Amino acid sequence: MRSLQRYVLIAFGASTIAVGAWLKFNVGPVPYTFQNFGVVLTSLVLSPAEAALSVLLYIIMIAFVLPVGAGFRGGPHLLFGYTGGYIWGFLLSAPVVSALSRSYLRLVGRSLEALRTRDVAILTAISSVGMVPTYVLGYLVFRYYALSSTGLLDWARAVSALFGLHGSSEVVVLFAAVLAFLPQDILMDHLLAVLASKRVYALLLSRGVNTIEGCTR
Repeated sequence: MRSLQRYVLIAFGASTIAVGAWLKFNVGPVPYTFQNFGVVLTSLVLSPAEAALSVLLYIIMIAFVLPVGAGFRGGPHLLFGYTGGYIWGFLLSAPVVSALSRSYLRLVGRSLEALRTRDVAILTAISSVGMVPTYVLGYLVFRYYALSSTGLLDWARAVSALFGLHGSSEVVVLFAAVLAFLPQDILMDHLLAVLASKRVYALLLSRGVNTIEGCTR
């Protein structure tokens, strides 16, 4: 029974990430998705191993051309293209966010369903720290492609110019690949994921699943 629950939770995590990828809006040339929301929510609710397996399942779904990526796209080109670093970075970040958040909850002696305002703020900060591997790997891959592609570099300059930033190729690529997305990621994706985790965790508990302890209640 526990094994079946685990598979269902992993599938839930992968589906949550996919739904986050489908939610997309643009501000000028800057495309925003809620993919980080799905990754952070999955990481908060599931164990580090289950969170990592959820991302791995999501990656496998993309590889098999299922339309679970941003813009309802799928295929190996998403994993090995200029935005592929972010997707692989999720595989590193998910268990980190999960482990750090669980350590904090054990420290304060609370569960997700009993979060206070201070806990929400701290978990939002923790999730942002845990997502650093995603930003680093995403930037490195994007930089590799952008510095060898006039079109991609022009896009990075357009994004930077939208915010009044002009500089070297390295500066505009860093801004367009990471910095332009941080406010939305932290203040929307991560914060909403922490708030949603209270409801999701409470729902799981009502079904007899204690994901924080990794056992049924």
